[in-house]
Amino acid sequence: MTAGAGRPGPPGTSRRPRALLVPAGVAALAAGVFAYVGTVDPNAPGHYPPCPFLFITGWYCPGCGTLRTMHALAHGDLAGALGLNPLAVATIPFLLFWWGRWAVRSWQGRPVRTTLAHPAYVWGFLVLVIVYWVVRNLPFGRFLAP
Repeated sequence: MTAGAGRPGPPGTSRRPRALLVPAGVAALAAGVFAYVGTVDPNAPGHYPPCPFLFITGWYCPGCGTLRTMHALAHGDLAGALGLNPLAVATIPFLLFWWGRWAVRSWQGRPVRTTLAHPAYVWGFLVLVIVYWVVRNLPFGRFLAP
């Protein structure tokens, strides 16, 4: 056994870079996917499979238009992205906030707990997604369809 094994080193020395490996990996994966979707146009047929729910039912799911939304955002077209899937666009700042909070807390060595994941918020978001799903398929909600 090596000397010092099992004992932590001075606070904040070698653990910090390792603590950021997973958040950095998630960021790299997300950036890679975003770059790929920004490069390979989802509007051109044959690059991506169709939405299974849309294919089977003919109705839009909450995620329909998200690939084209990300493509529009990659090209700086916020208005076009909002026209394709406003829920996806509205979700991005929250995802960035939670990723940033996760990365900072990992760097600080603090637990990555959040009160934002309270069951009431999770259920509220689920209800919002279901309402969005239904409304975008109704005649008066066509403005939400991609």
